[in-house]
Amino acid sequence: MAHQTPRTPFSPARSNTNANQRPNSLTSAAKKAKPQLDRFIPSRSALDVDVSSYNLLKENASAEELPQRSEYAKLLEETLGTGSSNARILAFKNKAPAPPEGHINQLASLYTQNAGNKPAKKAFRAVPSAPERILDAPDLMDDYYLNLLDWSSTNVVAIALKGAVYLWNASTGSIETLMECQAEDDYVCSVAWAADGKHVSVGTSSAQVQIWDVGRMKQVRALKGHSARVSALAWSGTTLSSGGRDSNIINHDVRIREHITGVLRGHEQEVCGLKWSPSGQQLASGGNDNLLHVWSATGGPPMHRMTAHTAAVKALAWCPFQANLLASGGGTADRSIKFWNTHTGALLNSIDTGSQVCALQWSRHEKEILSSHGFSQNQLCLWKYPSMAKVAEMTGHNSRVLHLAQSPDGVTVCSAAADETLRFWKCFAEAAPAKAAKASVASSASFLRSVSIRATRP
Repeated sequence: MAHQTPRTPFSPARSNTNANQRPNSLTSAAKKAKPQLDRFIPSRSALDVDVSSYNLLKENASAEELPQRSEYAKLLEETLGTGSSNARILAFKNKAPAPPEGHINQLASLYTQNAGNKPAKKAFRAVPSAPERILDAPDLMDDYYLNLLDWSSTNVVAIALKGAVYLWNASTGSIETLMECQAEDDYVCSVAWAADGKHVSVGTSSAQVQIWDVGRMKQVRALKGHSARVSALAWSGTTLSSGGRDSNIINHDVRIREHITGVLRGHEQEVCGLKWSPSGQQLASGGNDNLLHVWSATGGPPMHRMTAHTAAVKALAWCPFQANLLASGGGTADRSIKFWNTHTGALLNSIDTGSQVCALQWSRHEKEILSSHGFSQNQLCLWKYPSMAKVAEMTGHNSRVLHLAQSPDGVTVCSAAADETLRFWKCFAEAAPAKAAKASVASSASFLRSVSIRATRP
């Protein structure tokens, strides 16, 4: 019996196979030891790809028909449009090759049938930085609370110089004296044209409202009711509203003898701003008490009482393209332009201008608004609405620009300042399709011609 060696831990196991057989462990090791070869990558450095492509496409061609490399390259240049200039059409560096002569594209109508007219590009509008015309206005009162300038629908500018009202015809350049106060200490506080351009209302420091017929140069009405000077006037059809230092607003119907149709009480100090909405449904009033009121045409208490301003509210302007949008400007302690929704009374936007806001005018043809200012730069600023980006700034006045009036065509604005000058600025855009020849405020060919607006009654 053969001697058996005792097994110990971690010793190799005995094999019962014969000597001619390899253990399974050796077979696995042999398999693992088999070398791993990389994939075959052919070398194409010596391969003529052009000729090979030709051979694939022309399998039945004889060897004599195979093109030479130079001839094939020439054919390729003619086909793709690549020549000695190295201009490659496929790289979009040149235009596509022209079609053969007489070629008709059958799909041309398909490509163009939905193509409409291209919208005309809007030309950039340059805003002049200098006035088109300057007029002297001696004795123009430097009083923030008065309204001494207006421009009629018949192209006549009315300006009040202390105790008299003068008319300057922008079409002819003629000047006439409309009226003069009888008392030496009496002076004109406000002027406003009626919509017909034939009648102008005048408010005086003697608490009287006068209505003048410009055609006959004659006073036709004298309206009473205020107990102090009448500093603001506004027309709405046959209704004339007047605001005074007595803090009252009186509505007059100029057609009837008993002309007072309503007294609006809401301000605590002088009413210095008054404007009817274009629809005639709402009246906006601003006062020295920093209040802004919106009244209904039917009367009664104010619809809205705005208290956001911190100074006197004189500058008022209704938007021509949005019926319920009102712009207001504050005095020296406020310096802001605010925009209001007059249906709800909500404040839509407020911008700090950095200067006293004296007057506001909307453009009739663009979404722009013009403001005139007092201390410290005495400038006019044109703003884009609603972004309120400043489009232009016009300087030239030496004192605060108290009043603004707009020409009938909506292109030119007249400014009156405490430096006793009137300046005419062509700052607004014209109507898109011009329906009529634009009105000119200059009656001569000179660019800046200074004349005196004061004249004597003929």
